[in-house]
Amino acid sequence: MTRSWDWATGEGLLGLDDLGEWDAAFERGERNLGTAAIGLAFNCPLEDASPRIVRATQLPDTDQRGFAFTAVGTAARLNGALTPELYEVLRAADRGRRSIAVNASAT
Repeated sequence: MTRSWDWATGEGLLGLDDLGEWDAAFERGERNLGTAAIGLAFNCPLEDASPRIVRATQLPDTDQRGFAFTAVGTAARLNGALTPELYEVLRAADRGRRSIAVNASAT
């Protein structure tokens, strides 16, 4: 089955389960990488998704960084814990970003 992700609109990215596709999109500077990080949190093992979610929390686009922190919360909710790198991101984040991750993990 061929999967299609629309990086320009974000359509289908919550279903992203291809780590290589995320890496290639990051290298190309695609939009909606934070949205796609949520997809990775839903669809990939935490250890594999974690470095990409960390990168997404450092994106220049404020909205996409917010989605990346939602991905952190999603990963916490689904896995019951985070990787040391994701805990470090939360410790370094401002209070507003931490609350996004906490709210996502509580739902």
